[in-house]
Amino acid sequence: MLLKEQQKLMIVIVIIVMVLTFGTIGYQMLLDVSFVDALYMTVITISTVGYTEVGEMTDQAKYFSMLIIVMGLGTVGYAVTSAVGLLLEGTFKESWRRRKMDKQIKELKDHYILCGAGETGQSVIKQFENSKVDFVVIEIRERIVKELEERGVLVIQGDGTHEEDLEKAQIYKAKGLVSSLPKDSANVFAVLTARQMNPKLYIVSRSVESTSREKLKKAGANNTISPNVIGGMRMASFVIRPSIISFLDIITHAGDVVLDLEDVVICEGSSLKGQSLKEAKIPERTGLIVLAIRKTGEFQPRLNPSSDEILEMGDSMIVLGKEDQVNELREIACDDGKRDPLKGLEDARKNAKESETQEE
Repeated sequence: MLLKEQQKLMIVIVIIVMVLTFGTIGYQMLLDVSFVDALYMTVITISTVGYTEVGEMTDQAKYFSMLIIVMGLGTVGYAVTSAVGLLLEGTFKESWRRRKMDKQIKELKDHYILCGAGETGQSVIKQFENSKVDFVVIEIRERIVKELEERGVLVIQGDGTHEEDLEKAQIYKAKGLVSSLPKDSANVFAVLTARQMNPKLYIVSRSVESTSREKLKKAGANNTISPNVIGGMRMASFVIRPSIISFLDIITHAGDVVLDLEDVVICEGSSLKGQSLKEAKIPERTGLIVLAIRKTGEFQPRLNPSSDEILEMGDSMIVLGKEDQVNELREIACDDGKRDPLKGLEDARKNAKESETQEE
């Protein structure tokens, strides 16, 4: 829209130049005056200021002046209106959009924060959008900020390592944070700052160098991901075993149907509590495939669980299926999604570490 308005304004400017050129040449011929006098005559005629003419005004010159006045007033008036409209519309629209976005960001709760919207960050944004979760992006580059604003993505122009920008992103009310800054040093600082501001936050950080993983963990990251390592492993797997296609690639891109891996927790009041998988009949009732079960207090999930596996309150089922099927199971499990999905996992991780220490 803004580009069209600018093109329209450029066309008007070209028309003004053409009117000035036409008037100057006309007055030169009709009044037999110099170029400067003819240009001067054209300008005072268009502006209707009423200064004295530079030459003898014949009837032809008067008719010509009236034509120039009509052409000039229409063109100049439209140009001024377009310019003012373009300026005010752009300013007010930008201001209104920014205020609306700031209000939405202030109302966020149990959301996710993304620091850095580079190539990796863009992939994170797409996944957040596909999962329909609330999130806000902190990005320092103005060009990318503008692009995200145009897409309707909640974004703050700032630095993910600065406390004030993390505060604007409502870090105290956030559920998780992804640090995808271009340098490991910046990611370490962002993770450290975020961890100090919100100790309960689940943090995942991008790791460029293999040696940075432990530093990021010590800074407070719950998990680290190296796009280079993962990409290299995938490429090697495909070239070594070209006939084998990744299982996840198939199940998550089956035609136009996108299947998701989700975890559903059995909560108080669920009819599934105390039943075996065979009795629960989850595939028959919802169409979902139960891939694994993580028992309460256990860190490692039980893959391909037996049909005799008893479901207890707090157990987490990892299932595969469509969004509406997952929502149906959540209703049966009384899982309203307001729980903290990370607490049980972190407790299980601590228990596993304590068990290893006791065995040693």
